[in-house]
Amino acid sequence: MKIFQTLQELALCVGQTVAISPWTEITQKQVNQFADATGDHQWIHIDVEKAKTGPFGGPIAHGFLTLSLIPMLSESAIKIEEVRMGVNYGLNKVRFTSPVPVGSRLRGHMKLLSATFIDNNGMQFAWEITIEREGADKPACIAESLARYYF
Repeated sequence: MKIFQTLQELALCVGQTVAISPWTEITQKQVNQFADATGDHQWIHIDVEKAKTGPFGGPIAHGFLTLSLIPMLSESAIKIEEVRMGVNYGLNKVRFTSPVPVGSRLRGHMKLLSATFIDNNGMQFAWEITIEREGADKPACIAESLARYYF
C-alpha cells in the first residue's frame, strides 16, 4: 500500500502510476449477489451450466461488477492520512475490454491523471484505473474515475 500524508503530496504524482492493488478473486457468489442487487440475471452470469456452452466457456462477471470494484481496489492500494472524507464524483470514460470469467483474479493499476483544488477545502483527482485480469493479454476494464477528497 502506498501511503501519502496529504492530498498535496499525492498531487505531486500526476502522470505517474501511483499504486497497484493486491489481487482479488471473482467468485460465483459475488456474481449472483450482484445480479440480485441490480436485477441483471442474464444467463451468461448466473446459469453456470448454460454458460459452459456459451461463448466464454463458463459464467463471466458483469462488466458493472468489475467497474464497481474500483473503490475497493483503490482503498487497498492507496491511503491518504490527512483527509476528512472522499467521495466518488463519477466517471469520464469506461471500456470493458475483455471478459472476466468467474474464478479470475483482478487487480487495479492507479495512474493519476490530474489533481485540482475545489471548493470546501478539497481536491479533485482524475484517475486512469486499469483493471488487469491475471494471465490475460488485455485488461478487463479501463476507466477514468473522478474522486473528490476533503481535508
